[in-house]
Amino acid sequence: MTKHEMNNMDHSKMDHSKMDHDMSDMDHSKMNHDMNNMDHSKMNHDMSNMSGMDHSHMGHDMGGGHMMHMGNLKQLFWVSLVATIPILLFSPFMGMDLNLFGLRLPITFPGSDYIVLILATFLYFYGGKPFLTGAVDELKSKAPAMMTLIAMGITVAYGYSLYAFIANHFINPSGHVMDFFWELATLIVIMLLGHWVEMNSVMAAGSAVEKMAALLPSQAHVVDNGQVQDMPLSQVHEGQTLRVLAGEQIPTDGVLVSGSTTVNESLVTGEARAVAKTKADKVIGGAVNGDGVIEMTVTGTGETGYLAQVMKLVSDAQAAKSKAESMADRVASWLFYAALIVGILAFVFWLPQGLDQAFERMVTVFIIACPHALGLAIPLVVARSTSIAATNGLLLRNRQALEDATKVKYVLMDKTGTLTQGDFAVNAIQSYVDTMDADHVLAILAALETHSDHPLANGIKSAASFRQLTPLTASDVSVQKGIGLTGTVENTTYQIVNARYLSSQNIAYDQTDFATWTSNGNSVVYLIQGNTLVGGLAEGDQIKPNSKALISGLKEMNYVPVMLTGDNQGTAAAVAEQLGIDEVQSELLPEDKLTQLTAYQKKGKVIMVGDGVNDAPSLAKADIGIAIGAGTDVAIDSADVVLVHSDPFDLLNFLKLAKATNAKMIQNLWWGAGYNILAIPLAAGILAPIGFILSPAVGAILMSLSTVVVALNAMTLKLKRS
Repeated sequence: MTKHEMNNMDHSKMDHSKMDHDMSDMDHSKMNHDMNNMDHSKMNHDMSNMSGMDHSHMGHDMGGGHMMHMGNLKQLFWVSLVATIPILLFSPFMGMDLNLFGLRLPITFPGSDYIVLILATFLYFYGGKPFLTGAVDELKSKAPAMMTLIAMGITVAYGYSLYAFIANHFINPSGHVMDFFWELATLIVIMLLGHWVEMNSVMAAGSAVEKMAALLPSQAHVVDNGQVQDMPLSQVHEGQTLRVLAGEQIPTDGVLVSGSTTVNESLVTGEARAVAKTKADKVIGGAVNGDGVIEMTVTGTGETGYLAQVMKLVSDAQAAKSKAESMADRVASWLFYAALIVGILAFVFWLPQGLDQAFERMVTVFIIACPHALGLAIPLVVARSTSIAATNGLLLRNRQALEDATKVKYVLMDKTGTLTQGDFAVNAIQSYVDTMDADHVLAILAALETHSDHPLANGIKSAASFRQLTPLTASDVSVQKGIGLTGTVENTTYQIVNARYLSSQNIAYDQTDFATWTSNGNSVVYLIQGNTLVGGLAEGDQIKPNSKALISGLKEMNYVPVMLTGDNQGTAAAVAEQLGIDEVQSELLPEDKLTQLTAYQKKGKVIMVGDGVNDAPSLAKADIGIAIGAGTDVAIDSADVVLVHSDPFDLLNFLKLAKATNAKMIQNLWWGAGYNILAIPLAAGILAPIGFILSPAVGAILMSLSTVVVALNAMTLKLKRS
């Protein structure tokens, strides 16, 4: 969403869906939602307030499907680690005895092996539960991946170790069958650690929906036969009359039936202006009432409310995006099938040599395939990448964005506030009636814009102040959806509209002036009285210093930049020409941006750069949603990446970091799983005819070495800033 964009200062677009989120541009002293006036006890984070909403997707995994099985990762990891320590001390290290700083390992005493068995059993069922549960779901969906591979590894390790324990204690006490309790414990702990690292590298996607729910109070003042009583918001229904006191948040969508006020909708729509509301005007749930006491009839709550509908769009888009399969899952899937097939073949091939030999070969194959390194290959890179990003003004909230960035074709960006400064200056003012001069036209426009902190409005007021014009007073100022801004000045009703409105009403205007103004990149507004054109004004916005370099950088990296704007085609084309943008979508209503995004997604993967609550569905639906740091919390929570410094040029740094991160991910996946290309056949005994057989202990050592290499390689990730 553009921060402060209007279509030629099209006040018809400054309706409920219009975004102007940039809080830095707002006069905080004028904000009716001053936090001092807000009753925080009424900020209800309970999703039950949004009755009827489907939140089944709120907890979806931003990373690709694993986290939903993880439960409390922190608790699982620490409890499992405590249980692992005795196993490491009391069981052989990969089948070998060690002398560590004078301490002989393993430590043995009567009953020590029983302690190992008990703790390993606990670990398998407690620490391994999320992996086993995840494997069941993967197998049900016929898509075995990381969870299935881990589950196979720990199940084989535990099952074979249990067999070794029974064989060594009850079947053949004089012999020795090697167990894998050490490998079982370390595999579970390392996998839990890897997923915990990954979880801490991203933020929960559900927070976006929760932030939106928090915009609504917990109770409403219901008016019934003249009596007012407080009622839980979940019990409020359409048709009821509510009273909203000064400074309170409006609990539902509705229509005013009495009273007049100004409403600050910035928390919901991002629009910074205080919007005047009188009888019969619509209000949005979550907006903040100004100084007046109003009564309203409820028109929407639960699933029918504006905020609830936005929440559902965000949840649905996030849930759809969560189905993306990560590189690690794809590699794990291939490795699972390879290990399973080779392991079974090895068992069948070695069975004539004896059951013990057959089991040992099969188990060695499965242990070799245990994804110690694979489980850490991606999380360690993501953790390193997240750290680098944070120090460079980037907040990575979804690691899938790092993988998808190299596949993106289109980068959709707003114009005002993103590519341009959002600081408007009046470049031309023209009167079209003989009864007033240009200064008088400007004075009327400034009076109508008195209550607005919008950059376009500020530009008009600044111009009037600079010319030291006598201030005029406007009354009954309101926004008319689809028309523009209307109000009364000097006992005369005026409207601020754009050229498109004039054309639709067959009101003639000077085409030469319009063409000249727009060709220079100006936004154009007109002042009318009834059907009489009174004056026209052109305001120009300055292009940000880094914008041209940003567009050039995107093109050099083979991305297609697309500018989205509510401005007219002439203004949009002028700005696009200066920046070198070839694809422009102009004259867009706020709701049109989601439609445009969907259309571009049919042609390739899309990055969406936006802000504001109404951008949240687009940010969530885009393959990668990137929020400007100065945007609303809801937009930020819906995005995959946040540009903390609010500098779109940082987008290039993200794309470069994503490219470097992908390279490291691929390298780590080769180190974490690629060695299996040689190790699995060796474990199966393919070189047995020439006398070489890879023992389980050596296989475990190779597996551990690959983990070390993966960790060291992840630490070499760096970002070359733009």
